[in-house]
Amino acid sequence: MSLRSRLALLATVAVAIAVTGAAIASWAVTRRQLTDQLDNSLTNVQASPGYVQALLRTCGTQQAGAGTSDSSPTPYTIQVVTADGTVCTAPGKSPIKVHADDVAVARGVVSAALHDSEAEDGVVMRVVTSKQTSTPGWAGRPIAISIAQPLTVVDEPLETLAFLLLGVAGFGVVGAATAGLAIARAGLRPIERLTQTVEHIADTDDLSTRIPVTGEDEINRLARSFNSMTAALAESRDRQQQLIADAGHELRTPLTSLRTNIELLIRSEKSGRDLPPAMRNELLDSITEQITELSSLITDLQELSRHEGRNVHRTLRIEPLHDIAASALRRSRLRGPNLSFADDLQPWYVRAERHALERAIVNLLDNAVKFSPPEGEVAISLRGGTLQVRDHGPGIPEQDLPHVFERFWRSPSARSLPGSGLGLSIVSHVVAQAGGNVDLQNAQGGGTLATVRIPGAPTPPPGIEFSES
Repeated sequence: MSLRSRLALLATVAVAIAVTGAAIASWAVTRRQLTDQLDNSLTNVQASPGYVQALLRTCGTQQAGAGTSDSSPTPYTIQVVTADGTVCTAPGKSPIKVHADDVAVARGVVSAALHDSEAEDGVVMRVVTSKQTSTPGWAGRPIAISIAQPLTVVDEPLETLAFLLLGVAGFGVVGAATAGLAIARAGLRPIERLTQTVEHIADTDDLSTRIPVTGEDEINRLARSFNSMTAALAESRDRQQQLIADAGHELRTPLTSLRTNIELLIRSEKSGRDLPPAMRNELLDSITEQITELSSLITDLQELSRHEGRNVHRTLRIEPLHDIAASALRRSRLRGPNLSFADDLQPWYVRAERHALERAIVNLLDNAVKFSPPEGEVAISLRGGTLQVRDHGPGIPEQDLPHVFERFWRSPSARSLPGSGLGLSIVSHVVAQAGGNVDLQNAQGGGTLATVRIPGAPTPPPGIEFSES
């Protein structure tokens, strides 16, 4: 069964239950009211003493319980009940079976009785019996007077009402089924459009398809979320394709150079003509350099892929930025033995991923080492949450500054130097992950100044201890 059919069925069942409950309640209330009205009517009817005496005289000249025609028929049946259960019924009326409560009233045990009984002709009667005190007894026996009326005065309206309610309930159920189906069709139309869109995307792999959003209800929120999801998937696919294209382009150069050098060595071995030792050593050094460059490029690609996902789960902890910077500085000193390093690192604690943050700072320091002149100085400082790395190299052309954090981008002046063009892109992603920002500009007096700002505090939160190195 489809969702539309289930919703229509649920609406029909709900309305059927509600209508049936309302019909039963209405019928029960009406029955109770009609019965109360009949009881009040019977209770208010009083047989006059003269009528009772005439009835007793009639009963004295006829066989008890045998009625004769009455010139003035009444809707009520009046009969006399004695203490021993003998009855005297008004002429023209069918005697009513005596109830124990009627005898109790005649004996004076109770003052009145109200019950259902059945006449000899099979008609069900509603009977009210009361003690008769103003009229002498019958043959010296105390009596009570029963006044009765057929229950048909209640049953017939109730029967008519039952048929009416049954018709109304049936009409209500049919109407609910029709309305439920129409409402389900209208309500599920946006979901049907969403389903068609999902099927279209699954069939065509077209992530540019969007669902129209026209409101703020749950269905439109679902459509908006689906549009956001497909947009994120399209962006992720585009980034992946771009990364593959860029990586392929960057890998082609060292692989081509590596292949050329290896082919020269193989050709030399096959021809039997040995290369001069200097040329052979140069080729081997070039192969080693290309392999190192490939290894570095692959490492950078792996690092970049870890940080490019917007929703990738990461474990961020409170880390001492000054300690991370000091560790990065120790690694960079080994790469610039001819340079001098100045540091001023004040305590600052941030929430970040330690390994990634250290890698980012190492990248900044490596750039400073790479572009510093011989015997130059690289300075790193951390004050009030602002980390700065300064070199005294040639600086960056102004037209190149907007592109320095793009993947695989390298300025024309740096293309002859080792590197993949991914270092600053990794820095940007890592700093953004920690909630900060990074900026690169030309320093006054020459050189480049890299500035990293990450929110944090000069002291760690209570309960967290660090082993400073």
